[in-house]
Amino acid sequence: MVTQQASLRRNGIQDYVSIRATAIVMTAFSLFMAWFFISTPEVTFEIWQGLFSNIAMKIFTFVTLTSIMFHVRVGLWQVLTDYVKAPGLRASIEFILNLIAFLYVVVGLFVLWGV
Repeated sequence: MVTQQASLRRNGIQDYVSIRATAIVMTAFSLFMAWFFISTPEVTFEIWQGLFSNIAMKIFTFVTLTSIMFHVRVGLWQVLTDYVKAPGLRASIEFILNLIAFLYVVVGLFVLWGV
């Protein structure tokens, strides 16, 4: 009999669902932004600021930024485990790239909430 144990380690199903869920959020944001640019005849600073001053847009953008971070983390982990065999080098590269992804979200928040 196989028992489920609580673990911090992820499995393939979690990775699959995470990648698909974050991809749906990023696709929705991309389609919304494409619709915005297509439907707006002229994008001025006032229109752009008005779009991002809305709290719903700020939340949607924040969710998209965090989705990008999780998407990158899972995707990079999968690629690095396939192509970088040295555990120390892989851990170092993964740490640096995860740090960059986290900083991307932090900078995005400063820009987003600064509007």
